[in-house]
Amino acid sequence: MNQTISARQLEEAYDTCGPAVYRLAMVYLGRPADAEDVTQETFVRLLCRAPVFADGEHRRKWLLQVTANLCRDQLRSFWHKRVTALADTLPAAPPEEREALAAVTALPEKYRLPIHLHYYEGYSVAEIAEILKLGQSAVKMRLKRGRELLKIELGGSV
Repeated sequence: MNQTISARQLEEAYDTCGPAVYRLAMVYLGRPADAEDVTQETFVRLLCRAPVFADGEHRRKWLLQVTANLCRDQLRSFWHKRVTALADTLPAAPPEEREALAAVTALPEKYRLPIHLHYYEGYSVAEIAEILKLGQSAVKMRLKRGRELLKIELGGSV
């Protein structure tokens, strides 16, 4: 069952969850303009199709799941394949984190997303499995392999 949300509720949802939605889209897509488009579409869907949420964490998980689905759709689209990448830009990070952030964003998508959700957003394996629609064992394996790739990339300093 869908609910109608007020402008105040939408603004509160954006203030609390907007940065996490944008970061996930940025990790998924790698381009600020694409991440902004997906973030906007995610909150339009919240406005138009919001289910009844048990609490704020349920709403946050729903928003991240919608974001992941929209990113997957965009990556499969014809137009995404026709876009030429411009200079690589990342959100500003402290100098000591830049190397690690660059290594995480360079990971293949299937490892990058679980790593981001676990270490940057603080989700458990079960929550990541729900968001990405994977089994828990698949998430555990992707986290393990992602960490191994990061360890190689960062020269064993992980």
